[in-house]
Parts: sequence; C-alpha cells; structure tokens
Amino acid sequence: MTILTRINISFPHISSPIRRLSVPAGALSTTATRRRHCSSPSPSPCFVSCAMKSYRLSELSVEEVDRLKARPRIDFSSIFSVVQPIVDDVRDRGDAAVKEYTARFDKVELDRIAEEVADLPEPELDPRVKEAFDVAYDNIYAFHAAQKTGEQSVENMIGVRCKRVARGISSVGLYVPGGTAVLPSTALMLSIPAKIAGCKTVVLATPPGQDGSICKEVLYCAKKAGVTHILKAGGAQAISAMAWGTGSCPKVEKIFGPGNQYVTAAKMILQNSEAMISIDMPAGPSEVLVIADKHANPVHVAADLLSQAEHGPDSQVALVIAGDNVDLKAIEDEITKQCQQLPRGEFASKALSHSFTVLACDMLEAISFSNLYAPEHLIINVKDAEKWESFIENAGSVFLGQWTPESVGDYASGTNHVLPTYGYARMYGGVSLDSFQKYITVQTLTEEGLRNLGPYVATMAEVEGLDAHKRAVTLRLQDIEARQALK
Repeated sequence: MTILTRINISFPHISSPIRRLSVPAGALSTTATRRRHCSSPSPSPCFVSCAMKSYRLSELSVEEVDRLKARPRIDFSSIFSVVQPIVDDVRDRGDAAVKEYTARFDKVELDRIAEEVADLPEPELDPRVKEAFDVAYDNIYAFHAAQKTGEQSVENMIGVRCKRVARGISSVGLYVPGGTAVLPSTALMLSIPAKIAGCKTVVLATPPGQDGSICKEVLYCAKKAGVTHILKAGGAQAISAMAWGTGSCPKVEKIFGPGNQYVTAAKMILQNSEAMISIDMPAGPSEVLVIADKHANPVHVAADLLSQAEHGPDSQVALVIAGDNVDLKAIEDEITKQCQQLPRGEFASKALSHSFTVLACDMLEAISFSNLYAPEHLIINVKDAEKWESFIENAGSVFLGQWTPESVGDYASGTNHVLPTYGYARMYGGVSLDSFQKYITVQTLTEEGLRNLGPYVATMAEVEGLDAHKRAVTLRLQDIEARQALK
C-alpha cells in the first residue's frame, strides 16, 4: 500500500503562492516509482508554456532580492517523524528491518541485502555504453588524482618541525539514488575519489530492481572503481544500515551522495546520533543558474535550463539576462518547444512553474546576483566568459562559455557532480578527494627546539591558568638545565 506523507513546501519568490506536494512514502527508497529498472520513464506528451516570472533587478528592494534568492522552505518536522522510527528499527533489527522496508516500499523481496562486489559476476554492457563510462572514469580519476598534495613539513623555529599528513577515511558509504532515474554516474563520482584516497571499505547503496538485481551500469562502475560492498537498499533504511552496520553491511564512518528528502533527513538524524558518522554536505533539490547575454544561443540556454528542471518538480532553475538586446521571447519559446519533446517534460514543467528570470543591466550586476544566490551549477553563456571567472565567489560548479553545457560536469568532464545546493555554496564546496581524507598534524621538537619555544608556551599556559600545561614544559626545561649542569 502506498503511504502518502504531506510535506509543506513554501516558495518564497515574489508573488509566489504556497505550494503543497503529496509525496509517497515509497520515496523512502524511490524505486517504487521506477517503471523499468535502470531506465527513464516512458515518454509522455507534455503540453506546457514557459511560466518563468521575470523581474528587473534594478527595480527590486533589498528585501525583494532576498526573497527572490531564497529557496523553498522544507518542513522537515513531518519527515523526521517518518524517518526516525526507521533509523531506530534498523539499529535494533539490522538486516531484517532493511528487508522489511525494502519489501514494503520497493515491493522487492531480498534474501540478502548486501553483497561483496568481488563475488558478483562482471556485467555485460553495450560496447558504446561501456566506452562512455570508461572515458568518464579516466577523466574523473585524472582530475581527482591531481588533487593529491605532498606531505607538508615546516620548521617554524630552529628545532621545531610541524607537518600535516593525509589519511583516507577507513570506511565510507556511497548513496546512489534510484527512483525515476538510476544514476551510475554518481557511482563514479563517489567511488573514484574514495579509491584514490585509499578508503579500505567502500559500501555503495542503491535500490534494487524488481527482481532484486543491481543496475548493471552501477555494478560496472562499482567494480571498476574498487567498491567493496553493494547494499541493495535505498531511502532512509539504506542510510541507517550503513551508519549503524548490520549483519551483512559493514558500518561506515562517513556517508556521501544525493537523495530525496527522506535520505537527507536520515543523514541529518544519524550525523547527530550515537552512530558517530559524518556526512558530505547538506542537500536540497538540484538547481542551475544561467547567465546569458545577447550572444547566447536561445536553443542552448533553454536546453541548459531544462537539463536541471527535468530532475524533478522541486528543481530550482534561474535565468539571469545580462545587458540589453537579449531575445527573451525566443528563449521562452524554446523552453516550451523543448519541454514538450522531453520524456521527463512533466517534471520539468512543474519545476519551471516556480522558477524565474531576472534582468540585470550588465555582467557585474548579473554576477553579483549569482553570488547572492550561490547556485549549485552556474552557467555563464556570454561573450568572453572566461574573463568573469575571478568575479565568481559562490557556486558549486561553474561552466564557462557557449560550448560548456552543465551536462559535461554531470557526467564526464572530470569534475565532481556531488555539489552543495540550497545556497550552501556560500560555505561548502563540492565533493573532492579531500572529502574522503582526514588530515593529521605532527610536531617534533629537539632539545634545542624546546629551549627556544618552551618559555613562551609556559607563559601562555600561566596566563590561561593551566598549570599542568605549564609544568609539562617547565619540568622538561629543568631536566635540560640539570643535565647541562653535569657536563
């Protein structure tokens, strides 16, 4: 039976009404809505006209701009009330609880929820598909391997040497969503840096198909990138299994990956629980902001906006027009035309209904607004786009120039597509090699080093009233003096 959970989402854009969405609790795993395992929904006609509201930045007050850049407010209280019992149940009953939730939400009966990847047969892929994933793997690997830094060692004073060393997080969990689309590209984006970082245990969780199988493209990517275990589960139950550990699923120390509101809620709950895990970053709906000038091709602009809008009805899409003589109507007509041709056009049209266009007098005003908005994806489709890179302060990933669609970053340019959304690009970066490592600082003092530094440390400890700290230094200094007196 499908359980409906009502989630209140208010879109605070100017003149936007409160929207209410009924979200099936089947989205706890998200496989229930998939029509065919590892495939997109069947094409269906989408009759929609572009409904993006337009605003001129120069005519808006500071308060109106603030409302315009704000994201939908999600009422997590109702979601937490659904997710918390699942988190607790998986902790108490482990594999049995995960099997029950998978049967309830995904309609899949499993004998075993986790498999060791080495024991699974090699999947057979179409050569064209295999080549595409191989190229993506090589580019993603090259970009993340280049992020390695050598050991940093500094002698701050004579005899006082400090350094920083990197160590891979021992065990990590990677969440690859299912639902209306399965994302083997996410498997690459998460497992490749884990491999480079030297993570020993890598658990990849993804919802199973109706026959209990694993999407063959996801399995291919997992094997190629060194994943050790696959957890055949989705939603809050998968996050919980990785966080607590079960009889067949290893416990992990950090969980990565995008997901729906139930996945996000489970990550938030478990990050602040006795499970003692960390997460990659806060998550929200996918989003893009496109800056276009009179030189931008309307066909390309529309395609870029729709590439994010098709993710789902809660996707955030914004168009910023820089300067004059931009044919906005041509862009709107292209959006309508292309949306009607998309298999996921219904999702895109719903996303467009709460999206917007802003008119900026020039590129400086356009980028200033973008920095306030802090988009997950920022496309700058203007003449001489590269010269504006230094002005960008807040964005998850940036795509410069007319020949750089956001899709290349989603799949195969080499950058990571797991990025901060919901405005968190103001203080978070996307997933990188560093995300899978922690850094340890090491200091070594010689006798001369302690003589040089020790008196200053003793003075500071005395100021703070921490006498034991002071004595840990002064007793050693006394030993040095006594030894020197005997010479």
